[in-house]
Amino acid sequence: METAVGTLRKTPLNPVHRELGAKMVAFGGWEMPVEYSGLITEHMAVRGAAGLFDVSHMGELEVEGPGALGFLQRVTSNNVAKLEDGQAQYSALTLPNGAPADDVIVYRRGPERFLLVVNAANIEKDLRRLEDQSRGQCEVKNRSDDYALIALQGPKAQPILQGLTALDLSGIRYYHFAEGEVAGHPATVSRTGYTGEDGFEILVVPDRAADLWRKLLEAGKEAGLVPAGLGARDTLRLEAKMCLYGNDMDETTTLVEAGLGWIVSLEAAKGDFVGRRVLEAQKKEGAPRKLVGFEMVDRGIARHGYPVYLGDEPAGSVTSGSYAPFLQKNIGLCYLPAPKTAVGTTFHVDIRGRRVAARIVPTPFYKRPQ
Repeated sequence: METAVGTLRKTPLNPVHRELGAKMVAFGGWEMPVEYSGLITEHMAVRGAAGLFDVSHMGELEVEGPGALGFLQRVTSNNVAKLEDGQAQYSALTLPNGAPADDVIVYRRGPERFLLVVNAANIEKDLRRLEDQSRGQCEVKNRSDDYALIALQGPKAQPILQGLTALDLSGIRYYHFAEGEVAGHPATVSRTGYTGEDGFEILVVPDRAADLWRKLLEAGKEAGLVPAGLGARDTLRLEAKMCLYGNDMDETTTLVEAGLGWIVSLEAAKGDFVGRRVLEAQKKEGAPRKLVGFEMVDRGIARHGYPVYLGDEPAGSVTSGSYAPFLQKNIGLCYLPAPKTAVGTTFHVDIRGRRVAARIVPTPFYKRPQ
C-alpha cells in the first residue's frame, strides 16, 4: 500500500482515525487507516477479543422493482430466490467466461428490494454493468454515499454490541440482518464479516458514523476492543482463506478455479445466468487450475506477485502472501495446474532472486473455535 498522496476520497470516519493517530494510506482511491496500534496487535485482538474496522469505502448498490429478483438471478452466480427478507448471500457478478466481475453480498430487504455491497474499486464498473444489463427490468441506484459501514469483529463482538442495542443479536443468524437502533442511531446490523471470526457489520447514515464509532469503542474498552486497520483486515482474511478481489480472483479466474464453486448455483430453479455454461462444465469436469493455500517450508515471506515454480517451470505467481500472526507461519495463496494441487505438494517461490520452498496445505488455514 502506498502513502496517501493527492486527492483521495475520505470516509465519514476520517477525522476520527486521525484523532486516534492511525497511519493513513492510499487504497483504491481512498485515504484509509492501515494500522493504529500495530498490525499484529490488532490482528490478535480480533482473534482473542474484538476489533473495529471502518469499511465505509465499500459500495452499496440498490436494485429495486418488480423485475429485481429475476434480474439478479441472471447476473449473479448464487440462487437469489432462496433468500428470505432479512437474509444476505455471498455471490458474484459473473462474466461470460465464468469469472467474477466482482464478488458481492446480496441483501434481501423485501420481495422487490435488494442491496448489493460491492468492492470499493468496482463501484462505478459494477453500476455501469448492472444498468446496461437491467434494460428497464428494475431500477439500479448507487447508494454508496448514503451509508457508512462499520465492522465489529471478534469473539466478544456480540456482548459488546448487545449493550448498545435492543435488537436480539442472538436471533440474527450468520448472513442475516435486522433493522433497528444502535447507540440511538437507526442502523442495519448484519452478521457478516471478513476476518474468519464472529461479528457484525453495521450500516448507518454517514453523519451518525463518528458518534457510533466512539460509542462502540467505549462500550468495548474493558473487553479488549481496539480500532483496527486494513493491514490486520488483510492478514485476518488470509488466515481464513477469504479471497481478495483483484488479487486472488479477477476477470481472468473462474469462480470454480478460485475455489468458489459453492456460490455457483446450478439448480433448475436458478435458471440461466451469465457464465453458467463455463461454470457448469468446470464443476462437472474440473477446472484446469486451482487456487491453493501454502505455507513456506524455508524462511521467507511470499508476497503478492512473486513468481512461482514447479521444478524449473514457471507456474504463475503468488496472489496473496503474508506472515500470519495467529498461526505464526508464513502463508499464501497461488494458482497451480489442477494435477499439481494435492496437499503436501512442494513448489518454489522466487523471493528477490532466491527460490524458497513452499508446501500446499489444507485451507482455510484458520478456523475459529465453535
